[in-house]
Amino acid sequence: MADRPVAVVEKRLLDVKLGELGKWLGGRDFTPNGLISSVRSGHDRYYNKYINVKKGGIGGIAMLLVGYVTLSYLWEYDHIKHDRWRKYH
Repeated sequence: MADRPVAVVEKRLLDVKLGELGKWLGGRDFTPNGLISSVRSGHDRYYNKYINVKKGGIGGIAMLLVGYVTLSYLWEYDHIKHDRWRKYH
């Protein structure tokens, strides 16, 4: 049996085709409660996939640390760029 068709609003972003993007965005909840619930569900999905596993490794925590280091470097890049030693001033 074939799978039942799913409404565009209920699809995940990666499953939406380019022509359906406007309809998908129109079905999103952009209220403060909707944004908070989407962040919460994203956190829960990440936690259950990488942290809360039976045979866990260091992958999830390492990914979080690499993201933190990358963001800190990007935020401080202008300051770091001006502190470089230059041969010619």
